[in-house]
This record gives sequence, structure tokens and C-alpha cells, in this order.
Amino acid sequence: MRAIKVDLPRNLEFVEVHAISDVHLGSSHCDFKAIYNRVQEIAGNPNAYVVLNGDLINNSTKTSLGDVYSETITPMEQLKQAVALFKPIKDKILAITSGNHEGRTYKADGIDLMELMAIELGIGNRYAKESATVFLRVGEMPPYKKATGKTDVARQICYVIFATHGAGGGRVEGSKINRLVHLANIVDADIYIHSHTHLPAALKQSFYRTDTRNSTIAEVDKLFVNTNAWLRYGGYGEALGYKPASISPPVIYLSGKRKEFRVNL
Repeated sequence: MRAIKVDLPRNLEFVEVHAISDVHLGSSHCDFKAIYNRVQEIAGNPNAYVVLNGDLINNSTKTSLGDVYSETITPMEQLKQAVALFKPIKDKILAITSGNHEGRTYKADGIDLMELMAIELGIGNRYAKESATVFLRVGEMPPYKKATGKTDVARQICYVIFATHGAGGGRVEGSKINRLVHLANIVDADIYIHSHTHLPAALKQSFYRTDTRNSTIAEVDKLFVNTNAWLRYGGYGEALGYKPASISPPVIYLSGKRKEFRVNL
């Protein structure tokens, strides 16, 4: 399990975290205009940052699942296009994980396409193949006076974000949500990001977190976010009778003044 530490500026009053996955560059159903416009919006927004959570390229091969004959460009060109697409926001990328579509090449030949992409973007230290646990520090808490009368140093607010592409999920919404909330059984985090199932969704759960240093228990919220796909309806989804999925992307908002988070769909 990979831990990634990111310290953002103290003067940020809030941060947007855009979780981008399942772009499937190279698929004839990829809505490239929509994802391109979203990346450009992020590039122009000083408060916007990104988690790239797998299946950025479609990567159909002769030995894999998928229709290799309907690919609009080759896997190599897909990788080049992904690098070009995300290069303008490379400094805003908090973490990169790999998806099952990129995993086809690793399974066949031992070549990790997403690690190559991260290295090409100059952020190899932000790559985590299976999952990323991001310790994101932003803004600062107001200083407070201790019992001694001294004022404590203002500290940044730390959010723990666990992101993994995921697997499985089934046809119905309930099974997909179960995959999402199951992540809380793996690691204690504030925010969980799951992809793969193409269903944009979000929910909160309450949790009692223990503090062994101070021997206290605090009730906290956990936020669970499932990401969208950037695919228009058709192809294998239509052939197998899957429901059309919304491409509306979830955006997570983190306060830089207090420990507080929410999501918009």
C-alpha cells in the first residue's frame, strides 16, 4: 500500500479534488471533447487538483477482452494522447493509479503503462499501481491557546484520501455501492474513491475514530465517492444490455479552514 504526502499552500481557503477515471482513450465511444474541456477547466482553476484513478486508455489488444477492431487509435497512440491530455495539469495531479485496461499489458508483458505515463509527466513519485493513500495537507487551522496560555502554531488540515480503481460490481446499483463502501474495511481514511463501475455516486457514513495519544474517541464522517466514465452509450455495454451511465463527474470540496468535506455530482 503506497502512501503519498502532498502539502498544498496554506492560503487556500478550499480545494476541489476531481477524480478522473475510465476515460478509455481509444474507444470509439470515448467523449474526448468532454474530458478535454474538463481538463482545461482544471488547468485554469487555482483551487482544482486531480486524482487519476485508472482506465485512462482503452488498450484493447488481440489477446484481451474488448473489440480491438473498433479502436480509433493504437494502444501506443492512446498512451501518447493520455500524456498530452494531462500534461497541462501535471502539477495538479495528487496521485495516479492503474486500471484493469492498463493491466492487460502488464499481465501479458510485464509493462506498466501508467507508471510510464507518470514518469513521462515527471511525477513518478505520485504513482501507485494498486491503490494510493494520499495525505493531503491544505490551508491551516486557526491557532488556539493552550492551557499554559501559550498560543499553538497554526497547523495545516490533513485529509486522508484512499483511491483505487477497483474491480467487479455487477449490473445493479446496490452491488456497485457495496464495492465502494467495502473500501472502509481496508484502511481508515476520510475519503474513499472507487472507479471501474462507471456509476457516479456519493454517500457519507459516520465512524468513531480512536486517538491513542490522547485516549479519546471522536465521531467523524467518511465520504465515499464512485466516479463516472467518459463514455457515450454503445459497444459492449449496449450489446450486453447494461444501463446507460451518466458522465457527470463528482467533484470533492475540501475546506482549508476546518476539517470539512462534501461532494457535488
